[in-house]
Amino acid sequence: MRRPILSLALFVSLASPAAADEVVVFAAASLKTALDRIATDFQTSTGHSVVISYAGSNTLAQQIIAGAPADIFVSANQKWMDEVETAGLVTDGTRADLLGNTLVLIAHGKDAAPVEIGQGFDLAGLLGPDKLAMAMVSSVPAGQYGKAALESLGLWATVEPSVAQSDNVRAALALVSTGEAPYGIVYATDAVADDNVTVVGTFPADSHPAITYPGALLTTAADEADRAFFQALSSDAADAIFAAQGFAILN
Repeated sequence: MRRPILSLALFVSLASPAAADEVVVFAAASLKTALDRIATDFQTSTGHSVVISYAGSNTLAQQIIAGAPADIFVSANQKWMDEVETAGLVTDGTRADLLGNTLVLIAHGKDAAPVEIGQGFDLAGLLGPDKLAMAMVSSVPAGQYGKAALESLGLWATVEPSVAQSDNVRAALALVSTGEAPYGIVYATDAVADDNVTVVGTFPADSHPAITYPGALLTTAADEADRAFFQALSSDAADAIFAAQGFAILN
């Protein structure tokens, strides 16, 4: 009588759907709009769940090195991915440059006049007594790129006293969106995500280091779902979503 019982148990086991796994992603804040959509599509098609923590790349890298249980890391610059890799936490052969971006000057509202950004641009005069919103210039990639651009153009010394620094680039975007700061420096992809701001100028590409987003599977990744989502970030469907948001596709 045992054989039928065992056969039934085996049948039930095989007929049951595979257990859903959870993918934990640490990603630069500027990726939120596009990556949320990619994660939703992945969850719908696979049944796996994707949990994404967004912050400045510096904060995320430090958390990973301190032992935070992340499966995938996507940074907004090479430096913070280098830190994680040096700590021995990147799975060999998985690191890749996924995306590129552009640095822009934004203004609150939809009626701001365009400006020409270059040597001699009077940004301090444009600001007057008001603030320029930026991500933290010492550690957050968007802030570091922004400071480098301003220094390259000879503008940093005159605007530094007016800079209002935020924990990440989306926080800087929010300051401009709400009107707390009339102008800010963010990525072009951030500006696309907010209807309350206008891009008034684009920083020359040669005024700052190239903006790249390296991604990697971390050594704490434990299941096929982690690998599948990491691969999905370079799929044609993901590329289309990223491109629609304004990212340059590098993979």
